This record gives sequence, C-alpha cells and structure tokens, in this order.
Amino acid sequence: MSTIATRQAPPEVAPAPAEPGRQRRWTRLILPVYTWLMIFYFSLPILVMIVFGFNDTQGRLNIRWQGFTLRWYRDLFALPALTAALRNSLLIAVISTIITIALGTMIGLALGRYRFRGKGAYDLVIFSAISAPELVLGASLLSLFVTTQFARGFVTIIIAHVAFSLAFVAVTVRARVLGLDPALEEAAQDLGADPWTTFRKITLPLLAPGIVAGALLAFALSIDDYVVTSFVSGQVETFPLWVYGATRVGVPPQVNVMGTLIFLGGVAIAVGNAVLARRQRA
Repeated sequence: MSTIATRQAPPEVAPAPAEPGRQRRWTRLILPVYTWLMIFYFSLPILVMIVFGFNDTQGRLNIRWQGFTLRWYRDLFALPALTAALRNSLLIAVISTIITIALGTMIGLALGRYRFRGKGAYDLVIFSAISAPELVLGASLLSLFVTTQFARGFVTIIIAHVAFSLAFVAVTVRARVLGLDPALEEAAQDLGADPWTTFRKITLPLLAPGIVAGALLAFALSIDDYVVTSFVSGQVETFPLWVYGATRVGVPPQVNVMGTLIFLGGVAIAVGNAVLARRQRA
C-alpha cells in the first residue's frame, strides 16, 4: 500500500498591524489643524484691517506698510463726512434693532406657541425672506418706494433694515420658545399671577437669551449692509456706502480704525452675552 505525500501550502502571514498610538495621533491632529486653518482664513481680512489701522501712511493709499503710528486713533474723527456716515450707521442700526426686536419677539412667540389659520404660509414667508437674495429685496423695496412716491432717505433705510432683519429675529426667538417648559407659566398662574405678570416675570426672562441673540444679529446685519441700503438710501450715506465710494480715490486709515473698533465692540458684546448665559445656567 503506497502513501502519497501531500505538500501543504504554508499559512499566509497577516501583515503586522500599524502602531495604534501613531495612527490615533494622526487622526487626532487632522480636525484641529483644519479648524485652525479655517479660523486663520476667515480672520485674515480682519487681522489686515487691524494692522493697517496702525500704518503710518502718507496720503490716502493705505496699501503698503510704512511704519507704526497711533496717529489715526487720535485723528479718528478728522474726516467729517466719514464721521457723519458712521453716526448714521449706528443710529440706523440701533433704531432698526429696537423695532425688529419688538416685532420679531411677538412673531416668534406666536409661531412657537400657538396654532392659527395660515401658520404654514407665515412660515413660508419667513424662510423666504431669509433665503431671498439681497438684490431682490433691495430692488423690490426700491420699486415700492418709487411707486408710492415715498422720499428715499433715513426712514426708508430703517424700513428696509427692519424688513430683512425681522425674519432672523423671529426664527431665533421661535427656537427659544419651542424649548420652554410650559409648566413654569402654568405654575405662576396657579399661584395667582395674571397673564401680564406671568409674561413679565416668567416668559420674558426665559426668552431673554433668544432676544439678545436676535438683537445682536439684527444689529450686525444692519450696520454692515450695503446692497439693500444702496437701493433705498437716497441722499443719506452710511458707513459701508462711504467706504465703497472712497475706494475710487483711496481708503483713509480711519476706516480701518473704525472697523477695528466696531469689531472689538461686537466681540465684547458677544463675550458678555456668553458669560451672562453661562451664569444663568449655573
């Protein structure tokens, strides 16, 4: 009886696994590096603006570094036309923000709490106003004012700014309303509080973070708007309109200084709001 020798193939050797520490280290670095690159990319124009606010430039062409100086902070209001444009922008932003907050809070409260006929159409209009291009809004408002023979100027700018900011505030407040606990208001009413007292002492403080966030958003949208304002401004000049007009002959360094101060003011308000919200949660 013969035996047949069979040759078996050697077993395949699995590749050595990669070092887990090195692989985990690379995956942990990807997201932070990408995040900081994006932060630097978005912050670069602001950093350039801040740096060139200290440029000791000669003349109106502030495009080349010529030395360090604090002269432009001292002569911040040396250009009367620029100062008037900044004053118009701040005044318009404050007035339009107050009006927008008053109307947007009521709209957001109604959309978030009540059911009524036409609510779906109202939602469609709100989100259409957010998604509509500024060019369309500016052209439609211009057509409205021309058709009604309404003189364009300070009032029409405020109307336009309220029109495009209202939807953002309403959506922000509505999101806050949806997160409220109705049991708190019911408990206040059970303890004898009337509707106005309940709103003033319970509802309004709970809505405060959403209202403040909407106010900051409305103020920021108003103070830096150019497209819609250019359609309805008439003879009134705001800060963005003045800066755009000045680019034809050269932007003075005071523009960089004012932009820096506006940016720092916005950052300070945002940080203060965040600190206040954290204290309320604690």
